[in-house]
Amino acid sequence: MAIAKKQTNQKMSPRAANAVTAKKSQTSVNKSQSQNSKVEKEPMPMGKINYILMGVSLLLIVIGFVLMSGSSNEGDTFNYDVFNSTRIVVAPFITFLGFLCMIPAILYKGKRDDVSSLDVNDNSDPESNIIVKEK
Repeated sequence: MAIAKKQTNQKMSPRAANAVTAKKSQTSVNKSQSQNSKVEKEPMPMGKINYILMGVSLLLIVIGFVLMSGSSNEGDTFNYDVFNSTRIVVAPFITFLGFLCMIPAILYKGKRDDVSSLDVNDNSDPESNIIVKEK
């Protein structure tokens, strides 16, 4: 097999040159439209279940911080609620659990469709510069 480039240095009439220029511009418009359609077909980085799990994890974190909040010592009076087991044991545990659940929520892949439906070898360019000659 021998590979040769097209001869593009031939003299053209102005009318033919305008036709070629119009065809090239139409081809570039078609390429940009095909690239936009390929962008729309790409799968989302995370699925619906990921966002649900991240929402639950965020809710656990918020609940933990709300449980840790409360009144503090004021003036000469001592508030025994500062050492309440809910504020020093349960709330930090719930907050930590929320942070731990966030990791699998982000990394979970779930069941995905096969991406092979996208055509990788798209040879729709009509102005290919290479001609293959077989012997």
